[in-house]
Order: sequence, then structure tokens, then C-alpha cells
Amino acid sequence: MAGGLVALLDDVAALVKVTAASLDDIALGAAKASTKAMGVVIDDAAVTPQYVDGISPKRELPIIWKIAVGSIRNKLLFILPAILLLSTFLPWALTPILMIGGAYLVFEGAEKILEAMGLIGHHGAAEDGKVRDEKVIIGSATRTDFVLSAEIMVISLNEVAHEPFLTRALILVAVAFLMTVLVYGAVGLIVKMDDIGLVLAQKQRQFSQKLGRGLVKGMPIVMSVLSKVGVVAMLWVGGHLLLTGMDELGWHAPYGFVHHVEMLVHDASGAAGGVLGWLVNTAFSCLAGLIIGSLLTVVILGIKKLLGKNKPAAAH
Repeated sequence: MAGGLVALLDDVAALVKVTAASLDDIALGAAKASTKAMGVVIDDAAVTPQYVDGISPKRELPIIWKIAVGSIRNKLLFILPAILLLSTFLPWALTPILMIGGAYLVFEGAEKILEAMGLIGHHGAAEDGKVRDEKVIIGSATRTDFVLSAEIMVISLNEVAHEPFLTRALILVAVAFLMTVLVYGAVGLIVKMDDIGLVLAQKQRQFSQKLGRGLVKGMPIVMSVLSKVGVVAMLWVGGHLLLTGMDELGWHAPYGFVHHVEMLVHDASGAAGGVLGWLVNTAFSCLAGLIIGSLLTVVILGIKKLLGKNKPAAAH
């Protein structure tokens, strides 16, 4: 009896060791995959604050929480199963799907720029002083998050493609939670920084008071800058998805030119070559995003206008 118990305990210990090793593999895989996707995470954190700009301070965190819940739902219920299945059975389909997402991002970004320039009418959630509809805000932010989350998950998938299916899936689940907490934790901290400043401004220490007043005065400027950075991030990420997608599908000229200029700058800039080369790639991606997004905006608004004109006729 004792021998049987000892054998059972040995089996349990062995199972615990295997489980611990598997968890270590998953943690290492998640860390590696997350590092590769960090650029998109920064973009996601820059894009989201614009959606709560001008919202009542009491509603900022609840709205961010709902967007975060939508983000994790996007990743776990839709994106993860889709990319695992596609990577197994239809790996070629990932690129066109990401390009569709890129087209949506550049349309969103270009539409905002054209509205700001007064070239098209305003189509946002708040017009003529009306209160912004939270459902509209959350829906719009969640759709944008879907594209950014898809890119995060695909980049992460590429880093762990050699792993067994179950390990790959568990790593991507870990990445989904890690990235969502990272992005929306940062967004929540950014949008509530002025409230933190108010608390610090009421402290007795002079340093805390100065820091608090600085945060209160500076955060509106930071939020304004972030809203603009968010639009640029949409154009950059979307434009990059479209350029690299064209390249992968066989049209090499557009991204080939961008890459060639990037390498010229990289090789001619010495120690700063990496940063300057990245800036060149980003600038061309933004330009491509703005051009394609503007064309899409004109086409989509034209279609909407035609459909609007046809509605009364259809009623008669």
C-alpha cells in the first residue's frame, strides 16, 4: 500500500514538473511574442485616448473598461480562433484580411484629417454641441481595436509558429490578456493623470504641489497631442499593413521603393541609422495611408450620398 502511495506521489511530482516546464515555455513564448508586437501596442495606446477626449471625467474609466472588455473579446472569441484556423488550413488568407483591416484604419485616419481641414463635413459622434453617445464611442473604439489587435495577434503568432498547436494557443491567450492590460492600463493612467495632479496639488509638500499643478495644466495639451498622434498611428499602421500586404501578394514595387530609401538612410546615418530608417519607413507608410485613405473616404462618402439621394425616390 505504501509502495503504491509512493508511486502515486512520484507520478504527481513528475506531472507537476512537466506542468511547470510547460508554464515556463508559455511564459517565455508570451514574452517573446509580446516584445515583437510592442510597436503596435504603443500605437493602440496612442489611438484610444482620443475616444474619451471631451467626455465627463466620471465616465472616462467606465468607457475605457468597456473598450478593454471589447478588446479582450475581440482577441479571444474572434481573432484567436480565426488566425489559428487560418494559419493551419489557409495561411495565405491572413495577409488579405490584415489588408482589409489596414484599409479600415487609413479610412478612419484620413476621414479625421479631411474633416479637420474642412474638406468634408463632420461625421463624428458629437455634432452641434450634442452629448457624445457612449455606445457609439465604444463601438468605434472597439472596431479600431479589432484591427490593431489582429495585427498584434498575427505578429505574435508568427513568433511561435513552430510550437505545437496547444502551446501556440495558450501562448496567444497569454499575449491577449497581457497586451490588453498593458494598453488599457496605460490609457486609463493617461486619461486620469489630471485627477492625480489635483490630488498632488492639495498635498503639503511644495514639490507635490508643483508637480500636481504641472500635471493639471499639461494634461489637456498631452491629450490634444495624443489625439493627433492617434490619427497618425492609424495612417502609419494601416499604410504599413497595405504596403507589406501588396509586397507579400506579389506587387513589390511600392514597398520595395520604401525599403530601398529606408536602407539608404540607414546606411548613410551611422549610429542613428536604425532610428532614421524607421522614421523614413513610418513617413512613407503614413503618406501611403493618407493617399489610400483619402481615396476611400471620397468613394465611401460618394456612395453614401448616392444612396441618400435614392432613398426618397424608392419611397415613392
